[in-house]
Amino acid sequence: MKRNSILIYLFIIISIVLSCKSNDYIVYYNRVNEIDSLFRIASQPEKAIKQYRKLFKKYNPKNQERIKEYGTYIKLADQYQKNFGGKKSLYKLIPLIAPYEGSEKNYFSLFQKYGIDSTEVKQRIADWEKGLNKRLVDSFSIAFIRDQAEGRRNPQLMEKNDRINAELLKWTFEHYGYPSIQKIGLIGNDGVFMPMHPLFSHMVNSKEYPYFKAKMLEYIKSGDCIPKDYANMVDRHNLQISKEGILYGIYLSYDAIVDTIKADQERKKIGIPSIKHSSKITKDYFKK
Repeated sequence: MKRNSILIYLFIIISIVLSCKSNDYIVYYNRVNEIDSLFRIASQPEKAIKQYRKLFKKYNPKNQERIKEYGTYIKLADQYQKNFGGKKSLYKLIPLIAPYEGSEKNYFSLFQKYGIDSTEVKQRIADWEKGLNKRLVDSFSIAFIRDQAEGRRNPQLMEKNDRINAELLKWTFEHYGYPSIQKIGLIGNDGVFMPMHPLFSHMVNSKEYPYFKAKMLEYIKSGDCIPKDYANMVDRHNLQISKEGILYGIYLSYDAIVDTIKADQERKKIGIPSIKHSSKITKDYFKK
């Protein structure tokens, strides 16, 4: 009886450990990078399909801007006549592509094939937009306009506005978590473009920089913060403030990296593809 109790206890502990691993999106991003290279570089699409299927059973999928792992998985699976979940998985894809205006057109033939017409797709995108946090959309629409006031040519105004935006970001973290694309979208009020990396890039002079650096790393692990947004901010701080030099090669370009081996090691720690892999992804992206 005692032995059975110990075994049950050990089983519970192992289950908790395994479930914790599944919540770390740095692990997810690195697996995506490995799988992406299978079909993009090694030309093994069917192996990639199988491994993506396993990954998406463990993690809620992302669909990163250029890798587009979930959309790629669905397209490849359909092409090679492999089961990907059909209509159910396509419904899961819609909110992932919704922030990128017009991107649904790339999947219309698939939607139609599985019985989802364009009207339904547009309605689901409209429903997704209604579900965004209106208060945050309003606040960040103003923040992005404030961020670019007078083209950032007035040092006093720039410093003041960055300080206000830093307070907004801290308040958002404390009340709503990270202002991810699924919370606020990419286009704000009156067509304001709201990618988060410029806003955080301008936090490098802030006294709150160590706070943002620590919190953003937490949000990478939870799957809310894009690793490149964090890397862009750290690179800029290291180059301009601490004078340590570019670490990841996200801010400016790969040419600014002194030690590419170290850069690849650091990139892997936060889930960014290697420099060689990133270069291939970029080339493929602009080909399309």
